[in-house]
Order: sequence, then C-alpha cells, then structure tokens
Amino acid sequence: MDAVLDLIWSGSYGSTTIDDICEKAGVKKGSFYYFYDSKAELAAEAVETNWEDRRAEFDGIFSATVPPLERLEKYCDFTYKVQREIKSKYGRVLGCAQASLGSEICTQEDALQKKIQTIMDQKRKYIESAVRDAHAAGLIHAPDPAAKARMIFAYYEGMLTQARIQNDVEVLREIASGMFAMLGVKEKKTLAVAA
Repeated sequence: MDAVLDLIWSGSYGSTTIDDICEKAGVKKGSFYYFYDSKAELAAEAVETNWEDRRAEFDGIFSATVPPLERLEKYCDFTYKVQREIKSKYGRVLGCAQASLGSEICTQEDALQKKIQTIMDQKRKYIESAVRDAHAAGLIHAPDPAAKARMIFAYYEGMLTQARIQNDVEVLREIASGMFAMLGVKEKKTLAVAA
C-alpha cells in the first residue's frame, strides 16, 4: 500500500503500473493478483489506510480542548511542515494526495473516486467543527458553518495545488491569513484572545 501511494503521489496514477508497484514493494506480480483485482482496488485500500493512520493527527489538531481559531492555525502550520518534509524527501512539493489522485481519476475509477470524496468530506468536517465553535464563541460570524467550511476547504486545497504547481512550499505560508480573511478575523490578536 505504501508503494502504490508513493508512486502515484510522486508521479501519477496513469503512469504507475502494477509492475512498478510490485517492484517498489518487493513482491511478485502473482502475489499482487492474489490480494487485489486491480490497481484501483489497491489504491482505494491504500488511500483509506493512509487516512486512518493520519486521523489521530487531525483529532489532536482539531481537539475541542483547543480554541477554534487556533485549530485552524495549527492545521495550516501542520500542512506547511508536512509539505516541507515532502519537498525535502522528493525534491518537489506534492500537495494533497487525495486531491491530486482524485482529480486524475474522477472520470475513470468510480469506486476510487468515491473513497477519495469520502475522505475529503471527513477532512472538511474538521474545519467545519472549528468554524461552528468559533461562531458559537462569538469570534466570527458564520451562521452556516458547513457553507463556510466548504469555501475554506476549497481555498485550502487550491493553495496546496498552487504550491505543487509552483513547487514552492512558501506559498503555503499564506493559507492561515486567507482562511482568517474569509472568516472575517481582522487581527492576529483576535486569535490570541481565543486562546
């Protein structure tokens, strides 16, 4: 599963062959077909497993014990740190694995597309919880937290895509200020008051 994610994210789904996956994983092609019917089936399981492994990090960042605007700031800091590590490892900013794969396969692999959409929805729900709590605390005006979260998540994913296209992790330093502008947070001290 690690092999398929690594190859797809650093290259592409279309260019990654089953032979490539088997070679990287150090397994025989017959072993692959014993467990999986297709590359799409393996990719769907790998994406799900990767998300489950990352969920604890999201739970910590978005814990209800952390002030809501601080959660968003921590998420942005986490994203920058992860992408900086990725650039160090691969020599490129790779952006969001789900968005990259999802945009490539959305018209070809229905089951894989649905799996990616489910994960993206779950990630967006974390942002929605922070927006809802910030609104309830009177820190922002967002009477429809789901709509605001969709807007913020689209912006967030767009910034990750720009960082990937430009191969510039520094693009990601602007995510928090953009999020807070969309939420109507005017000053950094508002964040400190929330903490």
